[in-house]
Amino acid sequence: MEEWLAQALVEAHVAGSEVVRERVESPAEAVRLGFRGSPTLLIRGRDPFASERDSVGLACRVYRTSDGEDGALSVAELRVALARWSAS
Repeated sequence: MEEWLAQALVEAHVAGSEVVRERVESPAEAVRLGFRGSPTLLIRGRDPFASERDSVGLACRVYRTSDGEDGALSVAELRVALARWSAS
């Protein structure tokens, strides 16, 4: 996902944005951060892909994408989320 995120940052014209990687090691940290499994992308502390069906906790994340369920987001999906963030 790291390479896809880098590409999406460029395509969304926000390549200079700060990216912080944080290791979530406990259930308490997962709750504090709203961590819905790995990988999770937070933009300004919010998960743009969160669903009410997703529980907070230490787990592997499954994303619901236009192509079905997947363990990672596509560059296009990341780009759209980043473009929305940069426009707000």
